Amino acid sequence: MTDIKLHGFWYSPFSMRVKWTLKLKNIPYEDIEEDRFNMSAQLLQYNPVHKKTPVLVHDGKPICESMIIVEYIDQIWPQNPLRPTNAYEKALAVPAIASLVRCSNDIEKENAIEKIKEHLRVVEDQCFTEEKKFFGGDTINIVDIAFGSVVKFLVVLEDAFEVKILEYEKFPHFHSWYNNFKDAPVIKENLPDQDKMVTFLKFFREKILASS
Repeated sequence: MTDIKLHGFWYSPFSMRVKWTLKLKNIPYEDIEEDRFNMSAQLLQYNPVHKKTPVLVHDGKPICESMIIVEYIDQIWPQNPLRPTNAYEKALAVPAIASLVRCSNDIEKENAIEKIKEHLRVVEDQCFTEEKKFFGGDTINIVDIAFGSVVKFLVVLEDAFEVKILEYEKFPHFHSWYNNFKDAPVIKENLPDQDKMVTFLKFFREKILASS
């Protein structure tokens, strides 16, 4: 029997990508929850350089970096193909979203929000068509997984920091796509709890600001 383990954080958008991919492929796996502030010896052994999650361990072989893991899964298990692509990776706005978490004043927060909206505008204008339910058409593909994890985190940020970023009037296609994505059964069943994520993010931000 194939031995598959996933080391990750329940709240991480990057771990979400891998979990959704495994679920879409109907692949059984062991979910190993890591502690960001006290990572396991196994995690440090599997990813000694970057010491980051997620890490997928397949028959003892560790694979790191979320999108590399997603593409690896898609290649090894061909059922429900997700068609690997990195065409939209630069539009994901991950650095801009991360900077919002670290903002210590209103000016920094406003600048970070504007940068995020610039990325969202590119996606809204260039990546969506009204005919498509998902990026892959009628089925979820790798691009949906990549974007979905980031947008979920963005929605949490909106609640945690009491800001509005993903405004319907400005990003109607984005709203339509995300509603379709989060309501897909396999995604809906494996979304972290919103309130729990908001509480954790507030705690995590306070810890970051206190140490800076």
